[in-house]
Amino acid sequence: MKLRQLEAFRAVMLCETVTRASDMLHISQPATTRLIADLEQSLGFSLFERVKGRLHPTVEAQALYEEVQRSLAGVDRIARAADEIRALQRGTLQIAAAPAIALSFLPHAIADYIKTHTEAHVGVLVHSSRSVVDMVVGQRCDAGIAILSMNHPSPHGERLISARIVCALPVGHPLCSRDIIRPADLEGQPFVAHPRTLDSRLQIDALFASHGIQPKLQVETGVSHAICSFVEAGVGVSLIDAVSAWGYRGGGVVFKPFEPALTIDFSLLKPSQRPAALLLNSFVEHVRAFARARLDPRFLAECR
Repeated sequence: MKLRQLEAFRAVMLCETVTRASDMLHISQPATTRLIADLEQSLGFSLFERVKGRLHPTVEAQALYEEVQRSLAGVDRIARAADEIRALQRGTLQIAAAPAIALSFLPHAIADYIKTHTEAHVGVLVHSSRSVVDMVVGQRCDAGIAILSMNHPSPHGERLISARIVCALPVGHPLCSRDIIRPADLEGQPFVAHPRTLDSRLQIDALFASHGIQPKLQVETGVSHAICSFVEAGVGVSLIDAVSAWGYRGGGVVFKPFEPALTIDFSLLKPSQRPAALLLNSFVEHVRAFARARLDPRFLAECR
């Protein structure tokens, strides 16, 4: 039995005439007749009786039809799935991402993406940037989004979003009246910082040192959302990336531009020996477009 023979059989059962069945299959009447004859020969029994010019299914045909319907319904589902995959509407993406983007910006970007890709399935694994790199190298995800260390750059990374560092201030702080925050404004201010193991902390420390500034270090934490919570609680002020700032939903923090400009690059990493998921390119372009549309242009250094 061949698939085309079963399709011809189903068409004749549905249409009740070879003429209409042929139109449904977009083939000639002799071709439909030949397919039915070949199917009957392979089965070893007749499927139709011709009475007064009309086809009447045999008892055996009725019994076979139920099985053929179930089987071809599965084939139809496979064909529809293939069409959806080809149209980038269906597929699975496994993304490993650093907390700075995975806990803030990325959920909103994904929610917007699946509005137009309703059959897509996106998994997000939250890890440190170093662990994200390890997962990509180990082929354990389709892509990674990380802040790459200057000392350990990845050969497979490309810039996804380049965001400026902004100043986080508790509501009511005297510096909230400033349009731009500068290093001198933070002299002696209680300060909430990332740990010294992160490149962003090294950038900020180097900038403060170059201006002879010494904020009063109060708290260190590795998660930007936690930094914002400490700022809202009144522990101190801070400098964080604009992506994390955008994702913070607490109402007690004001974010101000900071100069001179410092930037944080969120890099897209792809496994070098694993074919890219079909959805990946459309997802990456969506994330970039979402960033351009949603992030304050003052805080977005680059998103190309």
